[in-house]
Amino acid sequence: MTATSPAPAAVELVRVRKDFGSAVGVADVSLKIGQGEFLTLLGPSGCGKSTLLGMIAGFLTPTAGKIVVDGVDITDVEPYRRNIGMVFQSYALFPHMNVFDNIAFGLRMRKLPKAEVAGEVRRAIEMMKLGGFEERRVSQLSGGQQQRVALARAVVIRPKVLLLDEPLSALDKNLRAQMQVELSELHRKTGLTTIFVTHDQGEALSLSDRIVVMNRGEVQQVATPIELYRTPANGFVASFIGEINALPVARYERDGGEAALVLPGAGRLVAPAEGNFAHGAQVRAFLRPEHVRPALPGEDRPNIVSGVVAAHIYQGSHTITRVEVDGLGLIETRVTGADIVGTHPVGAPIALVLDLGDAVMLAANAGRIDA
Repeated sequence: MTATSPAPAAVELVRVRKDFGSAVGVADVSLKIGQGEFLTLLGPSGCGKSTLLGMIAGFLTPTAGKIVVDGVDITDVEPYRRNIGMVFQSYALFPHMNVFDNIAFGLRMRKLPKAEVAGEVRRAIEMMKLGGFEERRVSQLSGGQQQRVALARAVVIRPKVLLLDEPLSALDKNLRAQMQVELSELHRKTGLTTIFVTHDQGEALSLSDRIVVMNRGEVQQVATPIELYRTPANGFVASFIGEINALPVARYERDGGEAALVLPGAGRLVAPAEGNFAHGAQVRAFLRPEHVRPALPGEDRPNIVSGVVAAHIYQGSHTITRVEVDGLGLIETRVTGADIVGTHPVGAPIALVLDLGDAVMLAANAGRIDA
């Protein structure tokens, strides 16, 4: 799949492919990444995102295709000659070195003058809020501090591109949230073209200018976070980005300006009159939990379905309630607070309003929904 970037390309992948014997790791990916862009490779484990990052870094050799950075073909260039900074999932810090020496390592390998090394390291230490830790050993640092050292070591060489391979996955939830803020701040300060690998949808949505969703070695969609959430290209993207209710395949019926979905075992639901679907087409509707709500007592309107509460998942600010609906299966709704746990306990009947005006409507064959 090819996707254009809103800025001049800092990195261009041209039909990049990686085979591992008979298995395809990455399948003919073409992509342009803009100067200063924060681009995320997102997908489930084994989808090819880290393999693609490894080829950009030079740790893996493409089976086919070309990798271009700032207009120069680097496909066959050794990793240490690419001027690319990288932060690994494990950080890969040198345990026998202190913080200063870890950060200075890349500069010393480039044989920069001692005074210049010291100045650049001080700049990176200040940027990553590591002042006072210069003489500390890696073993004396917290996970967040080690993360900052790894980032400082990557940016101190002033790379053309910064690669981040799931750098937050080893951190606890609160520290991950804090480091997301610091990554955004680092990107704003440096303006570095950044390629970030994660399987965490929340990280991708909050950090990225654009997101590349991958599955089974193939690019499924390239879009901004808002576009990806609101207009997924296929069933896999719809089901992978955020929570969503995937309704069963339905027959799309249209009569003038009105339309309906006819679902076996669930009757008719009023649907948007989508211009892309012909009368009789097989379609699938995807509906976010925030577009499903409990019906009010006595409420009479289209698309009210009846079911039985299967489970409540209390999340503090809201509760996710799962309802078993005949013909539709499990439907999730997200309700503010916890009142629904008392008013509709597990096993109780409940009526739900499905707001199909906000549904994503896709052809039934528009991509798998399994990971």
